[in-house]
Amino acid sequence: MNKVLLSGNEAIARGAYEAGVLVASAYPGTPSTEILENVTRYKEIDASWAPNEKVALEVGIGASFGGARALVTMKHVGVNVAADPLFTLSYTGVRGGLVLVTADDPELHSSQNEQDNRNYAKFVKMPMFEPADSQEALDFTRLGFELSEQFDTPVFLRSTTRISHSKSVVELGERTNDIQEPKLERNAAKLVMLPGNARRRHYDVERRIADLEEWSCTQSFNRIEKGAGKIGVITSGVSYQYVKEVLPEADVLKIGLVYPLPKNLIREFAAAYDELYVVEELDPFIEEQVKAMGIGISGKDKLSLCGELTPGRLKQGMFGDASPSEETSADLPQRPPNMCPGCPHRGVFMELNRAKAYVTGDIGCYTLGFMPPLSAMDTCVCMGASIGNATGISKVLSAEEQRKVVAVIGDSTFLHTGINGLMDMVYNQSASTVIILDNRITAMTGRQENPTSGFTLGDEQTFRVDMEQLCRAVGVKHVVSIDPYNIALTRKTIREEMARPEVSVIITTRPCMLVPRDNLERRTPLYVDHDKCTGCQACLRLGCPAITWDAANKKSNIDKIICTGCQVCQQTCGFDAFQKCGE
Repeated sequence: MNKVLLSGNEAIARGAYEAGVLVASAYPGTPSTEILENVTRYKEIDASWAPNEKVALEVGIGASFGGARALVTMKHVGVNVAADPLFTLSYTGVRGGLVLVTADDPELHSSQNEQDNRNYAKFVKMPMFEPADSQEALDFTRLGFELSEQFDTPVFLRSTTRISHSKSVVELGERTNDIQEPKLERNAAKLVMLPGNARRRHYDVERRIADLEEWSCTQSFNRIEKGAGKIGVITSGVSYQYVKEVLPEADVLKIGLVYPLPKNLIREFAAAYDELYVVEELDPFIEEQVKAMGIGISGKDKLSLCGELTPGRLKQGMFGDASPSEETSADLPQRPPNMCPGCPHRGVFMELNRAKAYVTGDIGCYTLGFMPPLSAMDTCVCMGASIGNATGISKVLSAEEQRKVVAVIGDSTFLHTGINGLMDMVYNQSASTVIILDNRITAMTGRQENPTSGFTLGDEQTFRVDMEQLCRAVGVKHVVSIDPYNIALTRKTIREEMARPEVSVIITTRPCMLVPRDNLERRTPLYVDHDKCTGCQACLRLGCPAITWDAANKKSNIDKIICTGCQVCQQTCGFDAFQKCGE
């Protein structure tokens, strides 16, 4: 047997390959990103990054309508962006199977909220699988496509950070050939959602959910595992692993299809126990539905609504054990989040701080501009919100205060949803300044390509969006591009554009220092001349990881191994203490 060690994300990619998927589309977002990156290993699948999650889903829908199996992946908040076509897709159904992966992030390891996307399944009326390990991630992905075509429905596959990034043993299978040949097939009554057609399709959706509920009660992914017979636990996903570790003697109803729930199976299981529990992360999604069936059960009275579960937290909730020592790690040096050495955004935020700008921020590695010592971000809500937030704030301020408002957004995020905010800003005659930090990559999620990078997911060279032309096309009269390593120019430009009584856009044009492009400039590292260093610590206000402080000698130092030679520190030093190595 062909067994390998795979992460959940790798297993989902493999499952898509084995299921005969032809098209995969996504917008990168932790913890989902590696799914599509691993899909590129399978040349039979056309895999691509989309500008946002809505477009990714629409690409997948088109492939499905053409008769092909399609995989669409995104993190949990991405489903919010894709919700518009998603709700209607539930009505149209599919031709080729379509699986939408939502990678949730309990504990907010890399997210702005902790939403539980199981609620989307109930809201959209779509079946949802939830794997408990990598083998199930592969199996449920394959099964999702079969279910999609059998019941004429899109299918959710819900992962979480622990499932996406943990590894376990997986048995690989072969790619199926038992799928239909893609071709055009007209069926306007099913696929054109005018009110008359949509009303009829709604009845089909309700019948489908009832059929799925009955069907799921007989499937092995929903199963009863017998223990000592004293207490019963209903659980799913990664929570199942914690239950097996902390409550090894419990009888367990493991649910693989979390929507629709197998209600008859739940009734059968619950009837045998006086003590019955639901163990689940985040919302009481299963618990509320079980209680609505008239079954007495405990759950969130013992476990928190916030954060992810761990064996220690489960033990504490069930038994009151307040010392989960098995989870205590050794004391490690603190590693606060920080922009990389040579990051082209650092100087911009330093100057925004100096200009006392009110900065409406966005989602990206530049969100770290909030952190001290830069401390130059005042709001951050969601992808693309910075520009709309700036417009709204400006509407209620005096003309003098309006000019303090600056929206900061990255290149990928600008194309994701920021462009709409800029159109609104021009159309409704706002007076704010927008800074687009164009580092030619989707940096925070691991340096994925986007339409500003000039390369596709497959590393093929392609058209690169011209940001200046795009901004002028939507009506911005004042667009200027600058090199953010030039601190004097950055300072001058920011203050000039903030003073304008109308919309203006500054585009900073320096690639991310971690992008391995041959044409990127690599500079000579710097060192600190201690004879010139006065110990004023002005350089420390940059927050550059390459600059350290020698408390004994009261001098700054530079780690030449990680210094990229951007020379921003050199320009902030008033004593010429920063010099190029070798000079």
